[in-house]
Amino acid sequence: MKGRVLIVAGSDSGGGAGIQADIKTVTALGGFAMTAITALTAQNTLEVRDVLPVPPEFVRKQIDVVLDDIGVDAVKIGMLHDAEVIQAVASLLRVRCAATPLVVDPVMVAESGARLLAEDAIDALKERLIPQATVITPNLPEAEALLGRPIPDIAAARAAAAELRERFGVAVLLKGGHLQTRNVTDILATADGRELLYSGTRLETNSSHGTGCTLASAIATRLAQGLPLEDAVEHGREYLREAIRTAVPLGKGSGPVNHGHCCGPFELKR
Repeated sequence: MKGRVLIVAGSDSGGGAGIQADIKTVTALGGFAMTAITALTAQNTLEVRDVLPVPPEFVRKQIDVVLDDIGVDAVKIGMLHDAEVIQAVASLLRVRCAATPLVVDPVMVAESGARLLAEDAIDALKERLIPQATVITPNLPEAEALLGRPIPDIAAARAAAAELRERFGVAVLLKGGHLQTRNVTDILATADGRELLYSGTRLETNSSHGTGCTLASAIATRLAQGLPLEDAVEHGREYLREAIRTAVPLGKGSGPVNHGHCCGPFELKR
């Protein structure tokens, strides 16, 4: 077990996304997952039925108590829900984790379409948290919300990744899955000005719930284990692709991926 990853995110009662997906991913990749839960969601593969936010001060306490004892090699941020939680998390990380790799997945909307970030929290996300990141991992709708304009094609996506990097001064992995193309192309705009394209054939599946959480947590785990960002992204994408490819359909809507595909079943040796 190598790589202590602190996950700050919401809970998904359906088990496919959020903290649940994050823990499964970190564990499958040989890391150690710790958590600070920001909100409880009542959801399944079809819908988010309700959200119960966790008070900001209690989110801070969860982070503090982990750092006081266990320590951390990377931090992954997911659903933060509101501006008060964003401000609490950002201020604490600035003081206690300034030199720690930080992966920010700017979760705004669930797979089902339910809003997971308050409208008035986007400015706090942009001003307080994203500038601290090692890398942010927006999908196209999230990138459109951050930039305030549509991203209709791959050329626009490449320009958007570069603009986000310049605007926030951080590396950007812009995920291209929402573009209606045969191949899925993700764009990594590195902090030092390079562009890397990662492309693969689209997998036709209904098992896509929690893919963003899974990828961000995989990247965070590999960063915690000492890989450079480009390698961490490549490892994370391959882990996610296999998790999608080997998923078993569950539920009536957008089902989960197979986080345990790289872990064989435990067998008792007699």
